[in-house]
Amino acid sequence: MTRAQMPRRVRPMLATLVREPFDKDGWYFETKWDGYRAIAEIESGSVRLYSRHGIDFSKRYAPIAGALKKIRHTCVLDGEIIALKDGRPDFHALQDYEHVPSPLQYAVFDLLYFDGEDLRQKPLSERKKRLREILPHDAHLLFSEHAENHGKKFFDLMRAHGLEGMVAKDPKSPYREGVRGGDWLKVKNLNTQEAVIIGFTKPRGSRKHLGALVLGAYENGRLRYIGHSGGGFTDRELAELHATLSKTVRNTAPLKERVPINSPITWVNPKYVIESAFSEWTPEGYMRHPVYAGLRIDKKPEEVVREFPRNEAAEKVKSPHFSNLDKVFWPEEGYTKGDLIEYYDRLAETILPYLKGRPENLNRHPNGWQGKSFFQKDISGAVPPFAQSVKIWSDTNRKKIEYLVCNNKETLLYMANLGCIEINPWSSRVGNLEKPDFMIFDIDPNGRPFEDVIAVAGEINRLLAKAGARSYPKTSGKTGLHILVPLGGRYPYEAVKDFAELIMRLAHRKLPDITSIERSPKKRKDKIYLDYLQNRYGQTVAAPYSLRPFAGATVSTPLEWREVKKGLEPKKFNIKTILERLKKKGDLMRPMLAQSVDLKEAVTRLEKEFSREAR
Repeated sequence: MTRAQMPRRVRPMLATLVREPFDKDGWYFETKWDGYRAIAEIESGSVRLYSRHGIDFSKRYAPIAGALKKIRHTCVLDGEIIALKDGRPDFHALQDYEHVPSPLQYAVFDLLYFDGEDLRQKPLSERKKRLREILPHDAHLLFSEHAENHGKKFFDLMRAHGLEGMVAKDPKSPYREGVRGGDWLKVKNLNTQEAVIIGFTKPRGSRKHLGALVLGAYENGRLRYIGHSGGGFTDRELAELHATLSKTVRNTAPLKERVPINSPITWVNPKYVIESAFSEWTPEGYMRHPVYAGLRIDKKPEEVVREFPRNEAAEKVKSPHFSNLDKVFWPEEGYTKGDLIEYYDRLAETILPYLKGRPENLNRHPNGWQGKSFFQKDISGAVPPFAQSVKIWSDTNRKKIEYLVCNNKETLLYMANLGCIEINPWSSRVGNLEKPDFMIFDIDPNGRPFEDVIAVAGEINRLLAKAGARSYPKTSGKTGLHILVPLGGRYPYEAVKDFAELIMRLAHRKLPDITSIERSPKKRKDKIYLDYLQNRYGQTVAAPYSLRPFAGATVSTPLEWREVKKGLEPKKFNIKTILERLKKKGDLMRPMLAQSVDLKEAVTRLEKEFSREAR
């Protein structure tokens, strides 16, 4: 056996929230521990215990680190640090540990590395078996036991003991770092939600320091109000929170929407995350009766989102009926059809402006990105009541074809439920189908290095700048780049195609060794294909922010031109990173929808420029 290097700074595998407990043959059902997730690296008698974001727990929870030193092996463990109150895990007690020490335990449920062997691709059943064998007997260490098959009975047991819930795990599953997929599912007995503190109110009556915490969570990269909590604090916690928050006071609210609180609010920078328990979500999306349970020092504010059970995410849209949410669509990462639907649910506000009014060419992947796929244009007889459609004459079929038109979130999620990983709208809209709203330059690498694609994009941008044409780049979501030019529906497809061809031929003339405008793959050989034919009537490309049927669940992502340079890695833009990018940069392509290039003026400018160069 070849010795593998010990993994460092492991990103824990995550569980997806589902609404109801269930039975499933062969599956493991474990306690959902109410504490801090922690990775332990043990090597040569030393222990490094840290949170999912690398916060060092070794000194803070020294009794656990000391117990782990008894393991005479080099290994990496995954588990949860818990504090006991009346014999049960209590998150508040863990928060209060430095002031009021409680019995500590490290509930260990996974073994990722052992004496030179990387176990992350081994099935969970083998990892847990080996973990049980090496874990020493110590009051501070607890092997996380599991039941098999009967999840409903196990959940009833958790509820009877007042525990937070259970985690269901597929024993055949590998350990997927940082992935929240369908292999691990969690069911909560109590409603809990992480929340970002965005402000606080003044105390009333005999209370001191502060009244209630004003709370938020991120949605589509924007901070949203989700409730306010005035219960669950000790006097010491009120004093400490007030002292901490007073250092981050700001003059304006850190979110744009109006907060429905009558009391004056002291706004703070969104730096701190709390855990709260609550009774239910209101129809407005607020927590009802949230109670403070403690600060989350292990969580970053920007990763806090409202956590709905997977089935509840579907219920937020009354129609369509979602199906097979646990079907894995990206096997390597563990992303499921439910993850696909959730992505479009969260991105709907951002992506819909690029879809409204446009016929859709449905590219369906019912069995995931690696399975067989098929295109569907005609949806006659299958249009759901909340969706719109348009009939368009097809010369090929010698009849009118009924295309789906995506005008709302319900339709977008309906498409996702059909297995449409990517969203492919026309570039023109109903009522003006002969005139596209934007021009498309599709740079297909055809196997060449991405650095060559960047060079070609730079040349096209240079030519468009000479023409006075504003352009917007985006990753294709696979291996190429797209460049879009706003047109405002002013010119027919044929004129748009002709101008795109002119630019592509000029770019090819400048870079003949690495580019080709030949349609036939045999003729273009190993050169980058400069595709201007995407500007024909009825052609489609992936919309901005569309997922793509590709490894890593990549996203077709708008870029700043200054980003289109050596070192750009399209795979970094994916289902897990796009929300954070939107939060930081906003929608870079949105201005395009309100702009229009004058093609006649652009041609005139090019003629003058090249006439000048010829002289």
